[in-house]
Amino acid sequence: MKMEKHISEAKDQLDAHVREIVAWHFDPETGCPFWLEYASKLDWNPRKEVNSFADLRKFEPFKDEWLRGGPVRRWVPKALADKPIYVFETGGTTGIPKSRINIEDFRIDYEQFSETLCDKAFPKGADWLMLGPSGPRRLRLAVEHLCQHRGGICFCVDMDPRWVVKLIKSGRPAMMHEYKDHVINQGLSLLKAHDDIQCLFTTPKLLEALCDRISLVSAGIKGVFCGGTQLTAQFHRFAREELLEGKIDFVPTYGNTLMGLACHKPFDPADKYSVIYHPPQPRATVEVVDPDDLDRVVDYGQIGRTRLTTLTKEFFMPGFLERDEAVRTPPCEAYPWDGVGDVRPFSGFATPLVEGVY
Repeated sequence: MKMEKHISEAKDQLDAHVREIVAWHFDPETGCPFWLEYASKLDWNPRKEVNSFADLRKFEPFKDEWLRGGPVRRWVPKALADKPIYVFETGGTTGIPKSRINIEDFRIDYEQFSETLCDKAFPKGADWLMLGPSGPRRLRLAVEHLCQHRGGICFCVDMDPRWVVKLIKSGRPAMMHEYKDHVINQGLSLLKAHDDIQCLFTTPKLLEALCDRISLVSAGIKGVFCGGTQLTAQFHRFAREELLEGKIDFVPTYGNTLMGLACHKPFDPADKYSVIYHPPQPRATVEVVDPDDLDRVVDYGQIGRTRLTTLTKEFFMPGFLERDEAVRTPPCEAYPWDGVGDVRPFSGFATPLVEGVY
């Protein structure tokens, strides 16, 4: 009964949040130019007719083409137009990347995530090593802010996944491995030079490459924050038991520029190392839908395509079909709303995705 109450409260909170965000983005005084223009062509009023999360289905599915190209300021809400604006990209290996404006969202997302971290594994005041993509992505700034929010200094090593994908597609694996070694060598240099680095963010493949060269336990690392769609159950177990020697806390996450950051369900051996994520509701939700019937959310335990809805005052994106598929998982005590498990690239694409060093 207690769990049912928490689920019901979370649903009510989400519905209230939807009403607030829709009212904000479609208000002529505060709203986003894109959505105000969009609403002018509708025969219904979103501010009057969207009263719950379910009502967001009144909108057509969000098209990723809307985020490709400019003018990017059409996505800046009028009420925030005088703020310093960041723009972050996602994709871009096969065409014009999608762009999302940011002001404070990336900081808010990672401050909330910080509350889920164990202080023993991610000590307050400890320094971090960020070994992964930076460039036009929000990840570097977000991880750096997470470190600073917890009182540390972040040392960053860049990795360009677009270059890695290009090397893979052009059949140059030797150069790809040389580039990976270049990235790893920089990380090793920092770990050897700075004893205060106790926390690490990296991707699964870079974590494995790093652990081939050094014992992170001996290097003084206490917690590893790891993200990427290659986080399978097999890798999860391998990372905990072998790469990190059963002595370092391992925190897998799933996030992107459009959503923010989804937290991993607290580790439970009963899950058999399945990697289960819960989105940062009410700021974002992830549904698992039938790819042949997008109006149907699949049953628990079933696989479907992930559909993302982002709900912040900076960015409103209803019903965007992601490039991933996952298993729908039930709410848990820490997160009383649906989760997604075993996230991987959507198998329905005619051409498989190349993920490089993620």
